[in-house]
Amino acid sequence: MTVSALLPSPAPSPVGDSYARLAEVFPGLGIRELTAAEPAPEGAGWVGAAELAAGGSALDAFLAWDNAQVVRDYGHQARPDVIASFGFHRYAWPVCLLVTVPWFLHRRVPRVPVADVAFQRTHGQIAVRVTEFACLPDDPAAGLPGACVVADEEALRAEVRASLAEHLGPVLDGFGPRMRRGRRALWGMATDEIVEGLWYIGSLLGEEPRAMAELDALLPGTAKPYVGTPGFRELTAPDGRRLPTRDRASCCFFYTVRPQDTCVTCPRTCDADRVRRLSAAS
Repeated sequence: MTVSALLPSPAPSPVGDSYARLAEVFPGLGIRELTAAEPAPEGAGWVGAAELAAGGSALDAFLAWDNAQVVRDYGHQARPDVIASFGFHRYAWPVCLLVTVPWFLHRRVPRVPVADVAFQRTHGQIAVRVTEFACLPDDPAAGLPGACVVADEEALRAEVRASLAEHLGPVLDGFGPRMRRGRRALWGMATDEIVEGLWYIGSLLGEEPRAMAELDALLPGTAKPYVGTPGFRELTAPDGRRLPTRDRASCCFFYTVRPQDTCVTCPRTCDADRVRRLSAAS
């Protein structure tokens, strides 16, 4: 009788629990972890982050979706730089969660270089291969393969900033020429995607105040290449309720498509309008 060799069990994922919790509160985004040997998905609407960073035909096809959406929903074309800004936002907002959610929930910071991420925007799917991550000394995952143990919370925040910059930098190289913004403005937009994503997920988790405090510590305004602070502040509703808001470091240019409708955190949106809209939504 032939006895099959026993294969070692794969090491547990250091981020699996975080991504599962994210899926519970935000089912519109699905994250699929790839094994070390598993190829990234291709075809059927998938695009590799490295392809977007290259800025060629894959990016052309990606942005064609945004262009068609604007024409369909608003009945006219938008400027090419506005379309590119929309496309970057719709990519970066969910992808930043690959890093910020494990940090927020379990104090683990995965490295996600562009070679290890693929995106399927139509179905809201991300495929990611995590081979390295940072954690604190008392984390049970500190002994897992690929772990980088750092000294304290500030060192872990530095790992968050480094991981996000490692991914977003090449992506901005691809999108940047089409967005027609200077380097500081591009990183201001990246900063906003980091903040807006975790702030929203924190509210879904019932931990909005902690998410805001964590983001304030993560982005103090002096951490390059990021631009500005999260810009959180509070307004007062007519009934006395406190309404959290923030001032974005950048503008998505949506007002060029629909001038009467600005984002509630846009620098162009006055406080009176913010209070009215936030009060109606709460």
